[in-house]
Amino acid sequence: MSKRIYVASSWRNAYQPEIVALLRSEGHEVYDFRNPFFGLKNGFAWSQIDEGWQDWSPQGYRDCLLNSPTAALGFQSDFRAMQWADTCVLVMPCGRSAHLELGWSTGAGKHTIVHIPEACEPELMNLLANEITTTTSELIAALKGRPQG
Repeated sequence: MSKRIYVASSWRNAYQPEIVALLRSEGHEVYDFRNPFFGLKNGFAWSQIDEGWQDWSPQGYRDCLLNSPTAALGFQSDFRAMQWADTCVLVMPCGRSAHLELGWSTGAGKHTIVHIPEACEPELMNLLANEITTTTSELIAALKGRPQG
């Protein structure tokens, strides 16, 4: 059965494009934040707002987050996709936004999977997910509702 999948990850995650392609090859509809079908054409990056974004003060970050039309479009694009999806796959390693996306999806009652393809820092709250996978074959099986291992 085909699923609508939101892949939560990071721009720095080298596995993300491979996972998106794999899930699509399995017949699933997959939201790719790098090439979203809602909102922004090439995804959102803080550098679109300010090249010096890494030097923002906490107040500067808050003000930009609350007042930037580009940030609002990026958020809207991803959040619409989160609402559209019936499944969220968190691909580690990733950052805070991806974990917020998984947490929201968990709270919304969606099927959630944490995929851990390499050693990374453990996260206790990943136990909120319905499943945790470490290989692509486990990930595909989890999406088909089959036991892992």
